[in-house]
Amino acid sequence: MQRIGLALFLLASVTLSAQTAPQGTAAAPAPQGGASGASRSADNRDYVVGSQDVLKITVFDEPQLTGTFRVDTDGAFQYPFLGRVSATGRTLRLIEEELARRLAEGFVRRPQVAIEVEQYRSRSLFVVGEVRTPGKYPLTGQMTLIEALAQAGYTTSAAGSDVLILRSADPSAGKEVVPGQASETVTVSLAELQTGRLTSNVTLREGDTIFVPKAERFFVSGFVKAPGAFTYERGMTVLQALTLAGGVSDRGSSRGVKVQRVVDGKKVEVQVKMTDPILANDTIIVRQRLL
Repeated sequence: MQRIGLALFLLASVTLSAQTAPQGTAAAPAPQGGASGASRSADNRDYVVGSQDVLKITVFDEPQLTGTFRVDTDGAFQYPFLGRVSATGRTLRLIEEELARRLAEGFVRRPQVAIEVEQYRSRSLFVVGEVRTPGKYPLTGQMTLIEALAQAGYTTSAAGSDVLILRSADPSAGKEVVPGQASETVTVSLAELQTGRLTSNVTLREGDTIFVPKAERFFVSGFVKAPGAFTYERGMTVLQALTLAGGVSDRGSSRGVKVQRVVDGKKVEVQVKMTDPILANDTIIVRQRLL
């Protein structure tokens, strides 16, 4: 049920995002002219263009100067009348201003230029682990964790309770980051993400690896109604663990419950109370009642 709820929440969030996002059509030119007549957010216009990005350039009332242009590996694109225009490392705002200025020098009177990114190809991230379609995905705009998980088909039923965002010291390397090699690790609770906690919906960066670990397990043995292995969730108490196992049986005792765990490579038994937290891979042992 938790996985279904998360999938529905992610789908609703992405749908809402799509409904409220700009539609990608250029706005009417401003009455006074200028470098850009498009009405778009500062975030979009401050996007830094990279190699292989595809730009949609609109010059109002100039169809021969309007079209899509791919930024080549040398960091520039070929544009009518102007030849090669440098783009890599520059914002959309700066490229708009340059095109407007150069077109005004003998080609178009008071040109109205608008640029948006039609395809983001220069920036990417990875989604791996317990997701339905792991792989490399383009990082588009201000992409969030929910959007990245949605692209990867959401988590599988074997996913754990947390998501790790692994950050590379060299985002431009274009390589997946593995646990233990990240310069920074951000841990996000799937349960908090599902409840809509905004701080959990992290904004992603270029080169991030979203790693969804396999669920860890714990074990319950002895006099309980349904002994076996269960999915571990961080912060789970002994009482919650026993509840998953159906509770103490009629012949079992809730007193003297012990936990068997590995400490410093050695297996030890620990006396616990019902309110104590358990750890992954613990084995909870419920003994028989004496009377």
